[in-house]
Amino acid sequence: MRKTISKIILLSGIVILSFYQSTNAQNLELRDIWASPKYGAKGVPNFIAMNDGKRFVKLEDNEIITYDFKTGTKLATLVSKSELVFKGKEITIASFEFSNDERKVLIETDIQPIYRHSYEAKAFVLNLQTKELKQVFGEPCRYPTFSPDGNKVAAVLHNNIIVEDLNNGSVIAIGGDGKANEIINGAVDWVYEEEFSMSRGFEWSPDGKNIAYFRFDERKVPEFTIELYKGASYPELETYKYPKAGEPNSIVTVNVYDLSNFKSVTIATTENDDSYLPRIQWGNSDLLYFQKLNRHQNHLEIIQYSISKKQTQKIYDETNSYYIDINDKYYFNKSGTVFVFLSERNGYNQIFQFNTITKELREITYPGYDVDEIKYFDSDKGVVYYTSAEESPTERQLYKIELKNKKKTKITTLPGWHNATFTKGGNYFLEVYSNFTTPPVYWLKDNNGKQIRELENNQSLVNKLNIENFGKYSFGQLTTTNGSKLNYWQILPPDFDANKKYPVLFYVYGGPGSQTVKNQWAGANYMWFRYMAQKGYIIMSVDNRGTGFRGEQFKKCTYLNLGKFEIEDQILSAIWMATQPYVDANRIGIWGWSYGGFMSSLGITVGNDIFKTAVAVAPVTNWKFYDNIYTERYMRTPAENQNGYESNAPLAQVDKIKGKYLLIHGTADDNVHVQQSMEMVRAMVEKNIPFESEFYPNKNHGIYGGMTRLHLFTRITNFILTNL
Repeated sequence: MRKTISKIILLSGIVILSFYQSTNAQNLELRDIWASPKYGAKGVPNFIAMNDGKRFVKLEDNEIITYDFKTGTKLATLVSKSELVFKGKEITIASFEFSNDERKVLIETDIQPIYRHSYEAKAFVLNLQTKELKQVFGEPCRYPTFSPDGNKVAAVLHNNIIVEDLNNGSVIAIGGDGKANEIINGAVDWVYEEEFSMSRGFEWSPDGKNIAYFRFDERKVPEFTIELYKGASYPELETYKYPKAGEPNSIVTVNVYDLSNFKSVTIATTENDDSYLPRIQWGNSDLLYFQKLNRHQNHLEIIQYSISKKQTQKIYDETNSYYIDINDKYYFNKSGTVFVFLSERNGYNQIFQFNTITKELREITYPGYDVDEIKYFDSDKGVVYYTSAEESPTERQLYKIELKNKKKTKITTLPGWHNATFTKGGNYFLEVYSNFTTPPVYWLKDNNGKQIRELENNQSLVNKLNIENFGKYSFGQLTTTNGSKLNYWQILPPDFDANKKYPVLFYVYGGPGSQTVKNQWAGANYMWFRYMAQKGYIIMSVDNRGTGFRGEQFKKCTYLNLGKFEIEDQILSAIWMATQPYVDANRIGIWGWSYGGFMSSLGITVGNDIFKTAVAVAPVTNWKFYDNIYTERYMRTPAENQNGYESNAPLAQVDKIKGKYLLIHGTADDNVHVQQSMEMVRAMVEKNIPFESEFYPNKNHGIYGGMTRLHLFTRITNFILTNL
């Protein structure tokens, strides 16, 4: 048995966690991490609570099974394989949802991804009473959605909204002018999907009489073409609309379609003010709310539209010296006149309550920490359930707070990361808990936090982890010479000896509002970090200035200068590590993906005196090549901020490279285009700078599929072992 190290002397750092030891230890293998399910964590697929509050369903072996909440006993097979036969072939359930009355189930199968959130799929409706199985629309569609009464389904087909009546088969087309790369009705364009985290662009009114929807006119948006290599004599070309920094956006309108008179009315447009309309949401059947955000993204308006009065009214206005992050959702009371939401207007992300009638704004939680998400609003009881970083930015705990008296109750207790998905009515929630070394555990709890059932504990994975050769890990905070206090985690080699010298590999992301320093299970990435520690490396990750959940000033200080303060903090952290007696100061490297690739590229250029090796996967090399919503939120346009774009671009500083640099990209990356890396290669060749590279044909920003991840991480691993 190895000696357990319980304390390490860190010059200006504070160790706040912990160690992980095992006996009968064995070493990890790359193939087990990246090409097998050996270390994969199990989940609770398609968990849905039923309306009666007594049952839940899960998808098991292509059947939908009901279980008793309290006992966990299997009750019945709600949908069997025999009921899923269509034209002599069993359809495979990819996802499903119930109608509001739970008499029908909408099933998606044969999913084909489009971009990060969007996809096409075949859609079927199974009537649970008659057992009739019907394909809706007759061909693959996007976002099939039940009407509130369950008698209709709306979806996007050929860039138009189609509504099919399940009783008589009649069809209504909304929009009618949809055309690829020109007009979209009911969905959103690439940049809205990616940067506003949107996909479906229509919403049924609660009474089912109207559909609110977006229309995107993409015709003036510049196009980008990706080459796909599929063995033919000529590559296949995929062209789509992609507005880079400073380029025109789609003209977006918000419309309401009346299903009784088959007419649409336009209630908002971006045509005249170059703004964004990033959200629509019904408060009740008469009141539709939409958000309007200026192009600089520092002025937010919430506008109310009344169906009966046919009038719009601005009800909320917020400005910010930097930028405003869009809230995913407003949580309304039953009348649709009071809602709760998140805002950083007081310096931290906090919960506010707003009355649309009196215009009263109340701050419900208090600054000093960031709220992460509102999980459920019980408007009858006046209680909001939410997760926050109150105890530590590295953790998430679940709380509830009463609107009337602001009485707060902490519901979860274990140190680590808690997520909660509430059931209809809010009486129960599905909790997913993990920490740095504990795979996800799934519990069903009541809304006071009392455990009802353990649904999955991943014990088989825990057993495997217990026999692996793992060394100590720790969380802490270091203070750099510029006074920044930065959170970090660190993993030591299993046979760590404080009298020896070890190389250090930094893992970085570092982008606005992000986090890598989290007391949360990180899956395959975590296993690879452990693998590299077994190879004799200290693995370290630091959340630099600009990252999230430490207040607005910490996050937004990088405004107009992406990369400047972030890489300064990473460099100073590496210098701090180099002073540790057990670190080989000549063997410090850095690697990252996407924004992290941007950071690691800055590490090997700006930080060339401390970082001897860098791996950049799918990096941004100049923000002028990236999309406008994300980039301009933090940098404004290139015309407004030329110095900010050029002074912190790795592309402009390739002549500073002295160490070993590996550049990796997928050639079909629709997000960070391979153009970013090709421009970097071109610049390095012109300067006669040596480098290594790896390109993955037809792979997108995730670079995955088949044996791709194994190949990718074998390449990264061998490069680090050889050069660091």
